[in-house]
Amino acid sequence: MSMKAIVKSVISEINGVDLASELLKNGWAKLKELKREPTEDDLRKRDIEAEAKAAGKGIWNPHGPKAHEIHYMMPTDSQGFISEWKGKLIDALVEQVKDGSTLRVRLLMPDGEHQFVNIALAGVRSPRVSSNKGEPSEPWAEEARFFTESRLLQRYVRVQLLSLPTSTAIPFQAGANATAPPPATIFIGTVLHPAGNVAEHLVAAGLARVVDWHAGMLASSGGMERLRAAEKAAKEKRAYLYANAPAPSSKTNGAAANGSPRSFEGVVTRVWSGDQISVIEKDGSKERRLQLSSTRGPKLADPKQAYYAHEAREFLRKRLIGKHVKVYIDFVRPREGEYDEKECVTVRYGSQNSNIAEQLVEKGLASVVRHKRDDEDRSPDYDKLMAAEQAAAAEQRGIHSGKEQPAPKQPLNISESSNRATPFVNGFRRQGRIPAIVDYVAAGSRFKILLPKDNQVLTLVLAGIRAPRTARYPSEKGEPFGAEASDFATRRYMQRDVEIEIYDVDKSGGFIGALYLNKNENAAVTIAKEGLATVHSYSADSLPFAKQLYDAESEAKAAKRNIWRDYDEEAEKAAQVPEETDGSALATHYLDVIISDVRPRNGFTFSIQILNTEGIASLEKLMHDFSLHHKTISTPSAGFVPKSGDLVSAKFSDGAWYRARVRRASPLKKEAEVTFIDYGNQDTVSFSAIRPLDPKFRSLPPQAHDARLSFIKFPKEDGEYYADAVERFRQLCGDRKLIANADYKEGSASNPLLHLRLIDPLDPATPQNPLACINIDLVREGLASIDKRGCGKYLAAYPQIVKKLGEAALGAKRDRLGMYELGDIDEDDD
Repeated sequence: MSMKAIVKSVISEINGVDLASELLKNGWAKLKELKREPTEDDLRKRDIEAEAKAAGKGIWNPHGPKAHEIHYMMPTDSQGFISEWKGKLIDALVEQVKDGSTLRVRLLMPDGEHQFVNIALAGVRSPRVSSNKGEPSEPWAEEARFFTESRLLQRYVRVQLLSLPTSTAIPFQAGANATAPPPATIFIGTVLHPAGNVAEHLVAAGLARVVDWHAGMLASSGGMERLRAAEKAAKEKRAYLYANAPAPSSKTNGAAANGSPRSFEGVVTRVWSGDQISVIEKDGSKERRLQLSSTRGPKLADPKQAYYAHEAREFLRKRLIGKHVKVYIDFVRPREGEYDEKECVTVRYGSQNSNIAEQLVEKGLASVVRHKRDDEDRSPDYDKLMAAEQAAAAEQRGIHSGKEQPAPKQPLNISESSNRATPFVNGFRRQGRIPAIVDYVAAGSRFKILLPKDNQVLTLVLAGIRAPRTARYPSEKGEPFGAEASDFATRRYMQRDVEIEIYDVDKSGGFIGALYLNKNENAAVTIAKEGLATVHSYSADSLPFAKQLYDAESEAKAAKRNIWRDYDEEAEKAAQVPEETDGSALATHYLDVIISDVRPRNGFTFSIQILNTEGIASLEKLMHDFSLHHKTISTPSAGFVPKSGDLVSAKFSDGAWYRARVRRASPLKKEAEVTFIDYGNQDTVSFSAIRPLDPKFRSLPPQAHDARLSFIKFPKEDGEYYADAVERFRQLCGDRKLIANADYKEGSASNPLLHLRLIDPLDPATPQNPLACINIDLVREGLASIDKRGCGKYLAAYPQIVKKLGEAALGAKRDRLGMYELGDIDEDDD
């Protein structure tokens, strides 16, 4: 039997069933008119057809189902069709397989219509089968088509349309007035068989490659990850298309190509552009300039891109400058011509471990590099980057908006000359601290400052110090430590948000003033403390922070830092305590006390009660009698108006009456601020809750004594660690008996403010160390510092205590505790 006869036999009969007879029986077909004598088989089929006609089956039923409306051409409104059906699952029948990843399917629409469409499988591309006679197909094309045909042809599937066949528009080339695209000849989508997604099976078999730019369609559903896993498996097996592919490499461990570790932690010190930053390693040993992997920022030199280049750079500056980041080296681009070697990295930051490149692309402030097909040197988050770019393009964000934004205007330089700068000085003085950005560091004490609000730049010269000069030209020799001072200032202040104060202007147009980082860090003090500048006494003496400058210089001298490395400590020893020595030490007299009230506002103070038997017993009796007395007096005294300084009875918030002294009274508001003299609490009380104090309750002296901590002070009230210091004081001193010693009495003899050293008798260190106290503990935890100004009159009288306090402060700095967490601060900054 010939091959033709075998094929004909297979087609006409399947599993013993005659197909032609079955079609005629159900009224699904008609017999052709014969131009020859009918055979027995023809007569049998004619009888079958007659039976179907008589039964009104199929096409012989005039009242049966109507024929489906079939559209053989692609929809004319391609965009509308995609918008309506995108992401929805549609039942379909595969009618033709053009190549492994291109199908023609019949969509079985819900309304009963049949729509033919061409589908390119999302995420993959198989080799093309030649459509021209005599032209060879691409390698493995026939195998890929057979793979798909054998599994899907004439099978029912489910189709999910995803997109038109247009990749993400190249930024700055898609204008806002672009003409409408012609009807599409193919859609991109997924074809789902009960056995799975045929695209994934194609890739796993090595008969299709992954299409990078489809990542945006598939990344959210995890489809791209599955395709990458299939691709990796095919490469490992070296199947078909991947027969000569390099083995997949893992870049999560080990070292980079240049021998550096694969990852490191550091702080961002500079943003060069929308895709390049500098990071200094955590240990401060090396600063590295890094390129964001697979990311390309807009070019500042291109007028069309300049606006977005500025926005991208500012986006990175606001999120990264001065921030702690984790850097993962993905690959290293070798040096090519004039271009240096580049470390291409993924940078993650924040508690969410966010990828800054992904955020940049998602905002439309950078594009994703299109890598060559087998280029393994790419971001490990490449598919996420592509998805972010597609989202930005869909929302027309940033560089994908099609809008031409004007290039940013160059800021006005108001330091061009003294004549230009002088008119601005008085206005700057009136403003006080001015928000600004450090645009450039010219030297250790000279900065280019941007005032973004007014789009102005100025030169700022730090008042009170002189930093060594740096070399301005290659042939010029700088002063010793000039480069170090400039590098330190660059790493610490470059591109940071700061505040400046202006005092004067120099003859070249530079503004003389102060620069503050994080509200409290005075740049001049910090640089002097590092031993990278000397105090210029002529200008420093008139500054409000002159003492801080001199103390910082003394500390640098003592430590022999940088320019003071050859300093003779014996010749001029750094001052450790203030010069005031007119206060003498008081005799040691320990008292048992409890803290009855804490007042954290307007300078940290508190009240104590002395726990002697006589005083406590007398107060308890007084309070008992006081309570009985006020039960008999229910109405205010007629015409009584409390005045400042009066001793009164006042009702506290707990509803009980206590002895109090009026601090100030307001007849207009009919209320007074009072201090409860036996407990130290302060409150504002209505006149209706105040009575004159009966003389019989005046004899017992006030049992609360105002006090503060000896030798030390807490951080500024508006600082980050003030609340922590107050809370720690409450933990150490609240609700317990303490031992106190008065080291100094401030103010009137009748009602002094006691400077107290507080001791916890339950602290295990107390018996072994007679100097142990809560004051020193607070300094050791970085929550307090030596108060050289407020306690200067008596510090010198207690050298052993001051020595212990100094050691505690050094320990807190070394361990970066409390307010020293981010480095040294100026303890005398008031």
